[in-house]
Amino acid sequence: MGNTDLVRRVAAKARATEERLPECASEAEIAVAEAELGFALPPLLARLYREVANGGFGPGQRLLPVSGPGPTVVTAYWEEREPDPGGGWYWPRGVTPVLDWGCGMYAAVDCLDERAPVLLYEPNPYGGGRPEAWFHDAPSLAAWLEKWLTGRWWWDEEPGSDAAALVPWPNAAGRLAG
Repeated sequence: MGNTDLVRRVAAKARATEERLPECASEAEIAVAEAELGFALPPLLARLYREVANGGFGPGQRLLPVSGPGPTVVTAYWEEREPDPGGGWYWPRGVTPVLDWGCGMYAAVDCLDERAPVLLYEPNPYGGGRPEAWFHDAPSLAAWLEKWLTGRWWWDEEPGSDAAALVPWPNAAGRLAG
């Protein structure tokens, strides 16, 4: 099974950094979440929920759970996917929020792309529902988790370096339209 070493390292860091982790999500809970979302979670994300914990670990505010009380990946997706008065959507189809950075910002996974890239939603300068608010954060969920394991993020880069520049997500306009 792919990503076994990565899942093991994520689990070890989660246990080392969190006082108490939630129970792991069951296959049934993940299946219900996927049915409610209308698309499958990427295999690595589903494994994290099944094998590490049902959220509560990871960078910043920690991963949202797949199920349970309070905000989940499902409730956050549908909360943000309200229609925009201009005819589009505030949240792209097939992109599920996995982490609330605060101040309206989210880390989200593109579940319709087999690489499962992680996107940054930063609506503050642009307003909700705008393609300009979407950026690439990592080319894959695995790469994003590696950043967490090593403690390097886009905001850690030197100002003016190529790595410090946020790269717009080119699929935002099309996904917001439908």
